[in-house]
Amino acid sequence: MISSMLLAVQSTVPNTGTEWNWSGTPIIIGASLLALLIIPRTIRYPHVGSKIPLPFPDLFNNPSIGTFLAALSAGHIVGIGAVLGLTNIGFL
Repeated sequence: MISSMLLAVQSTVPNTGTEWNWSGTPIIIGASLLALLIIPRTIRYPHVGSKIPLPFPDLFNNPSIGTFLAALSAGHIVGIGAVLGLTNIGFL
């Protein structure tokens, strides 16, 4: 049996008024693509392992799966920092 006190409890999570939107998405995509262009050229062994079948292998330096994941992870970290910074100064 469910106690009536459990049904009377309200949510304790405060409503911050912020909702997710698409305004930061182009910035994160741009940062990830920029990282994908730069990082495979700076990693010491970018071609060790299985290759990613990208549409333009010469443009992206034909990276391995590890290089691809590292580049996109770094791009997301830089992009999220940029989005948070631009949101904090009121640009987004």
